[in-house]
Amino acid sequence: MQSTIAEQAIASKPRSVRILKPGAGFRQFCHGVAGLLVLVVLWDLGTRLLQSSIPLASMLGPRETFASLYELIITNQLTTHTIVSLKRVLVGLALALVIGVPFGLAIGSSRVLESSTGGAFQFLRMISPLSWMPIAVMVFGIGDAPIYFLLTFAAVWPIMLNTAAGVRSLDPKWLMLAKSLSATPAEVLLRIVVPGILGHVLTGVRLAIGIIWIVLVPCEMLGVSSGLGYFILDTRDRLAYSELMAVIVLIGALGFILDGIAQKLYRHWSRSPARR
Repeated sequence: MQSTIAEQAIASKPRSVRILKPGAGFRQFCHGVAGLLVLVVLWDLGTRLLQSSIPLASMLGPRETFASLYELIITNQLTTHTIVSLKRVLVGLALALVIGVPFGLAIGSSRVLESSTGGAFQFLRMISPLSWMPIAVMVFGIGDAPIYFLLTFAAVWPIMLNTAAGVRSLDPKWLMLAKSLSATPAEVLLRIVVPGILGHVLTGVRLAIGIIWIVLVPCEMLGVSSGLGYFILDTRDRLAYSELMAVIVLIGALGFILDGIAQKLYRHWSRSPARR
């Protein structure tokens, strides 16, 4: 009974629901495709203009790039590198969640803890994760360990700060109702706090994915022998610039897909009947 009433208190919070007109989703899709086509046209024009001064620019055009990407895919040369990179992203994101969510809960729940750690965390957050690369290699050695450290360091801040913001935005009446019903701390956490902050956490996850995906490529140049960042170095050494551009396009596409998945999860949660 206690948990049921607590859930009703959560569900009673008014939520704004965005109503799309019929066909609006298809129009948005067409607009997105049109924007990508414009980008490809500008890309082609840019490479053509550079060919007079940089002969190698002819290898960077869309036709050569997509032909190389097709060949790399059908010959299965990118599968291992893509899987390794995605695994590193997921591990770094998981570690950031394990660290960031508990710290965010603690910071959002305690004004004293927030004021005492705010300056230190803001200072650390402003340090580029890539500046830690030499120290990470010195401490963890060559391999995946320093990459996991750097990705986690990059991703933990948006998750932690958004979690703390979610805790602070909880309606105090929910907590007062749970206390008046003698709800246990576990019930308050699982029935009120976690559902109430999940939207903020998912926002932090989306931001973290964007940061991780940007930091990943230079991190994979730390002496590892696999990953999309390593493959970029390999194509540069072989002067295979069309393959280099193909990998860049693949990185952009994968990052776009990951961001879309995070966005879909957020929309699904915000539109869930249990949250209205």
